[in-house]
Amino acid sequence: MNEVSSGNKETSVSASQSAWEQLTQSQNHDHPSVPTTPTTPTTPTKLAGSPEFPATTPLGAPGPSMSYGDELSIEMVNIGWRKFWSKRENRPYFWNKITGESLWEWPPGKGAQPFDPLTDPLGICHANNTNGPTSLPPGSTTPNHNLMKRRASEEVHGPNNQHGQPPMKKFILAGPWDLEIPTNVIMFDRIPSTFPPPHPEIEAMRGAYTVKLIKTYEDLCQKRENIKAPKDSFNRWLMERKVIDRGMDPLLPSNCVPEISQSMYREIMNDIPIKIIKPKFTGDARKQLSRYAEAAKNILEQRPAPPESKKIVKWNAEETFEWLRKTVGANYEDFQDRLAHLKQQCEPHLVEVVRGSVETLCTKLFHLSCEYAKRIRERHRILLKEHGVQELTHPLPPPMARKVWCYPMQFSIPSTRMPPIEYTTDKDFMTIKYTHSSYPSPDTHMISTLHLQKLEQLYRYNCYDDKKFDLFIGRVYCMLKRYATFLGNTNHLQRECELTQASLPVTVFECLHRHFGVTFECFASPLNCYFRQYCSAFGDTDSYFGSRGSFLEFKPVSGSFEVNPPYCEELIDATLVHIEKLLTDSAEPLSFIVFLPEWKDPPLQCLSRLDESHFKRKQVVVMGNEHEYRHGYQYIIPKSEWNVKCTFGTLVVWLQNESGYQKWAPTEIRVEALLESFRPGRERDRDKQQHHHSGHSASPNDNHQSKSSQEPSSNNDLK
Repeated sequence: MNEVSSGNKETSVSASQSAWEQLTQSQNHDHPSVPTTPTTPTTPTKLAGSPEFPATTPLGAPGPSMSYGDELSIEMVNIGWRKFWSKRENRPYFWNKITGESLWEWPPGKGAQPFDPLTDPLGICHANNTNGPTSLPPGSTTPNHNLMKRRASEEVHGPNNQHGQPPMKKFILAGPWDLEIPTNVIMFDRIPSTFPPPHPEIEAMRGAYTVKLIKTYEDLCQKRENIKAPKDSFNRWLMERKVIDRGMDPLLPSNCVPEISQSMYREIMNDIPIKIIKPKFTGDARKQLSRYAEAAKNILEQRPAPPESKKIVKWNAEETFEWLRKTVGANYEDFQDRLAHLKQQCEPHLVEVVRGSVETLCTKLFHLSCEYAKRIRERHRILLKEHGVQELTHPLPPPMARKVWCYPMQFSIPSTRMPPIEYTTDKDFMTIKYTHSSYPSPDTHMISTLHLQKLEQLYRYNCYDDKKFDLFIGRVYCMLKRYATFLGNTNHLQRECELTQASLPVTVFECLHRHFGVTFECFASPLNCYFRQYCSAFGDTDSYFGSRGSFLEFKPVSGSFEVNPPYCEELIDATLVHIEKLLTDSAEPLSFIVFLPEWKDPPLQCLSRLDESHFKRKQVVVMGNEHEYRHGYQYIIPKSEWNVKCTFGTLVVWLQNESGYQKWAPTEIRVEALLESFRPGRERDRDKQQHHHSGHSASPNDNHQSKSSQEPSSNNDLK
C-alpha cells in the first residue's frame, strides 16, 4: 500500500513519477531502497503511521497513486508480507521480505508456502533457480538483486539507464485546467462506497424515469395551480432533497424527512397567482398589475375559501380595476407601488387557500420519486446478479483511524462488463451513442475532443481497475448521461440550468493556487474542474475521473479549498454548517475561500451565518458586470463562448482556522491580486502570452513536454 512511516525500510516510495510515467515505464523492484530526499509527486497517496500509534499528520507531499484495499493483519506483517504498488501493472501486489515471494492475490495466512511460478509475475525470485522461484526458510537473507531476472524495458527506461536512450516524454494536457497540481488535502481514512458502480442501462433507465417525473411535475403545476412550473425549480428540488436524503439512489430522492420540500413549496407559492417579474416598460407594469388582480380573484372564486377571504380579495381586485380605469398618465413607480399594495392585501388569503394543494403536489412528487428509485434499484440488483456480482450482505467494518492524503472515492462492489457504446468523431466533437432495445432511438451525447482528452488524463490518474481503458467510454457515457438527467436535458441540444455548472475563470484559479495554496474544488465535475482533485454531486460516476464524493460527506483535516456551490439556499446553508464544523474540529491549517452570488432580490438568508462566524477573516465583493464566469456547458460549445459576463456581484469570503490563517492569510496584496484576476480579458491576455511564448520557445529536440507526439489519440485509446 506504500504506507510511509519513519524507520520502515521495507516501505517503497517513488514520489517523483507521475501517473503517466507509471503507465509507460517499468520499475526496478529494489524493495529496500528508499529515497532520502522527498520530492513533489503528482498523484496523491495514502500515508499513515504505525497502527500502534495515534493518527498523525503525514509530512511532505503525497506519493504515487494506488489502489486502496484491505490492510495486512499484524500476523501477516510478522511473517514478512508487505503490500506494494506495481507501476508496470498499475495494481497492488504482495511481497514477502523473508522468502522473496511476490503474489498478485492475497497471500497465504501462515508461514511461507510453496508457490507456482505463475504467482510471481514480477520476476522477484532468487538466483540459481532456472525452473522458477523457490521459498527460502525463515531467517534466510535476501539474495543479491543484481542476479534477479530483469526486462529489456527496465534496462531502457529504468532510473539507472546508462544506455543513452532518450527518456519517455511526460504528457501534460494543455487546456483551461492544471491537472499536474498535487493535493495538499489530508483527511481521515474512510470506508469504500456501498453504491453499485454505474452501468449504461441503469443510467438510461434513471434518465427515462426522471424525464417522466419532470413531466408529471409540470402537469401538476398547470392543472392544479394553473401556473407553469417555476424555471429550474425541479433541479433545485433535487439539490435540496439530496442534502437530507439517506436513500440508495444517487440522483432521485427516496428517503427524506420531511417529505415536503420547502424549496419547491416556496417557489410554487411565489408564482401564485402569477409569476411576478420586473417589467421593462410602463405598459408592461400596467398589464402585470391587471393580470395579478384578475388571477387572484379567479382563485378565490374557483376554490373553497372562507367568506371573509373571498370578500377581501374580491374587494381589492375590484378597487384595482377601478383605479386602472380612472388613472391616466400613471408612471412606472405608481403601478409597481400599487402591485406591492395589492399583493400585501391578497397574499395571506391566497396562501391559506392553496397551501393544502401545493403540499399535496410536493408529497406526490416525492412518493413518485421513491417508487422510481425502488424500480431502478431492483433492476440494478438483477443486473449485478446476471454478471455474477454479489451485493454486500453485511456492513463494512470501520476503517483504521489514520490520516491519509485525500484519494478518489472507492467502491466495495466490483464493476460489471459494459455493453457496446458507439462513438464517432466530427471535427472538434465526439458523439457517443448508447442503444437499448427498451428505447425507440439511441441515447446521444456530445463532448468536445479537448474535454474528452481531459477525461482520459483524469482517468489515468484516478482509475485503478481499468488500465487498458476497456470500460472508459462506457463510464464517460454514464457520467454524461447523469449530468444530462440532473440538468433536465432530454437531448444533447438542450442546455438547461447552465448556472449550476458555471465555474471560475482560469486566471482566478491560478491566483488562488499561487497566493492561497488552493489545490481542491469543493463543488465541481469532471467536465468543469480545474484541479484533478475535487468533490462533486455524483461520486459514483465521477470517482473514476478524480471525484472525492459529496462535499457534505467529505471530512478533511488540513488543506486549502475553493468553495463555489450552485445556487440552492438549503445546499449553501448546509455547506456553511459543514465548513464551520470542519474548522472547529481541526487544529491543522484549514482554509475555505467561499464564492457566493450577491443576489439582493431575493437575498440569501444564509448570509447571516457567515456574518456570525468567528472563522471569517475577510470579505470582498466583485462587482457585477465587471467580471466573468466560465460557461457551464463549456464541453459542448465553441471556445469563443466559454466566458460569460456575470451580471450580478460575487461575494468572496475567507473562512480559516487559526493555523490556516497563519499560513494563507488574506493580506491586502493577496486580495488585490485575486480581484485583479477577475478582471475581464485577463484570461484572453494570458492565452495570448502563452501562445506567443510557446511559438518562440518550441524546439524539435525538446524532451520535457510533448502533447500529440507521445499521447495516443482519443480514438486509439478507446479501441
